Amino acid sequence: MMKFSKSGLSAALLAAMTWLPLQAHAGLFDDDEARKALLDLRAKVEAMRTELQARIDNKSDKSSTLDLINQNDATLQQVNQLRGQIEVLANELANAQKRQKDFYVDLDTRLRKLEPREVTIDGKTSQVDPGEQRNYEAATKLFTAGDYKAAGVALQEFVQRYPGSSYAPNAQYWLGNAYFAQRDCKAAIAAQLVVLKNYPDSPKAPDAMLNIASCQTELKDKAAKKTLQDLIKQYPDSTAAETAKQRLGGK
Repeated sequence: MMKFSKSGLSAALLAAMTWLPLQAHAGLFDDDEARKALLDLRAKVEAMRTELQARIDNKSDKSSTLDLINQNDATLQQVNQLRGQIEVLANELANAQKRQKDFYVDLDTRLRKLEPREVTIDGKTSQVDPGEQRNYEAATKLFTAGDYKAAGVALQEFVQRYPGSSYAPNAQYWLGNAYFAQRDCKAAIAAQLVVLKNYPDSPKAPDAMLNIASCQTELKDKAAKKTLQDLIKQYPDSTAAETAKQRLGGK
């Protein structure tokens, strides 16, 4: 099928219009039949022009529709790309939130480990730091295990590091016992005298005095008798005082 452009159609119509008057001038309009033929020809040309214009318009509409389809496809591609980026960002956000939550849980756990704990020492409730509690328990564990030398070192370090600790009186007392267990009576007496001087109200004070008397006895020091007497006088209701009475009664 022959195809025409707008310029071709115009040229054809112009040629037809030019040709028809010339032919009519040559004698085609001499009768009614010629006029009728001319009208038919003009009608056919007009019909061809109308049909051709319709085809051109229809092609233009199709081109516009095709352009819209192409634009729509491009838009859909952009939407898909954005959707993918949103999914990536959402995943990264979820991971960041999880890491933040884990961080706060870990931080809270660490802070709780550093918070003072309530413990009962010799019947009294006290607040102690987790660190000093661990160090004290580790030192006394060495003593109960029979490693008196290591226990003495650990207890000495504890009383130096935590002089105000609620465990300090007991640590000082067990330090004296660690020395006594190693048969170092002079060091044992010195350690127990610190208990009497710094912690006279401690429940361990009567036992510290009794241990001093025991060391003095080991050293054959006559001061042992006076120490027992002072023990009975200062702490009359203590178990150590009862033991002191028994030792004095046997002499």
